[in-house]
Amino acid sequence: MSKTRRSFLMSTAAVTAAAASAQNQKPGNWLAPVADSEIKMPKVKFCGADISRVILGVNPLYGFSHFNSNFSASMREWYTQGRVVEVHHRAETLGINAVNYVHIGRAQADWERYVAEGGKMRMIAQATTKDPAEIVSAVKPWAAWVQGEITDRSYRAGSLASTRDYAKKLRDLGVAVVGVASHRPEVLMTIEDQGWDVDFYAGCVYNIRRSPEEFRKLLGGEIPEMPGDIYLQDDPPRMFRFMNACKKPCVAFKILGAGRVSNVEEAFRRAFRSIKPTDLVCVGTFPRVKDELKENAYYATRYGAAAT
Repeated sequence: MSKTRRSFLMSTAAVTAAAASAQNQKPGNWLAPVADSEIKMPKVKFCGADISRVILGVNPLYGFSHFNSNFSASMREWYTQGRVVEVHHRAETLGINAVNYVHIGRAQADWERYVAEGGKMRMIAQATTKDPAEIVSAVKPWAAWVQGEITDRSYRAGSLASTRDYAKKLRDLGVAVVGVASHRPEVLMTIEDQGWDVDFYAGCVYNIRRSPEEFRKLLGGEIPEMPGDIYLQDDPPRMFRFMNACKKPCVAFKILGAGRVSNVEEAFRRAFRSIKPTDLVCVGTFPRVKDELKENAYYATRYGAAAT
């Protein structure tokens, strides 16, 4: 190899290494160099219980990346039952004491193994089954929210009363804490104005359920690829305004835009400063590359406690 070529390759490698080092120093990629014992997860009174300000999200555990099919497949391949249960226990050691649940596939078996191994986190389920009695009898959740997909479909169809009936059935079945979710703040505003018998709201901070007509209006007649997972930067303040204004406690989910937000620290800071001191954030994790659970717990310690 010539001296010139060798020098060029060495300089290129140096530049690449420097760029990688710089990238690792960005807030969104920095894992706080602190011991687990130094993380003090803040808790608040949420519907009568002391709940961590971060709860463990469910989507990555079962391959719902909200990104693309390859990423979803990677999640499903990596997340064996053993890893799902391991992540549950790891979350608990960091002070996270509640987990979102969806009644699908082997989720019930995973949950039962976690509980059999001494797991103590409270379950906040997404109620998705056609008959709410199915999920209640299977896993007996402490809390449940009617999944946002169900709420938003009924809203678009002009049959929001069906979601109200579903929430009432959860209550009648003995679920202690009942909520309703949506991806659209105007839907939750409507429910609040109608005075539903629910204890809390869960809101996706990005409206990923715009109709084709809405996109055509926004984009001059065009529709983007994968319109079911478009994340607009101006969406979070809209949902945060609703959460901050309503009296009931709220859970904000997808604060990281399903992995699209590069500055993780700023996303946590903004969320905690934008919601009420009694509100929570729900964040999924895919710790294949880095300890995302610890990162989430660190930012909750740093910004969630200051908001209480």
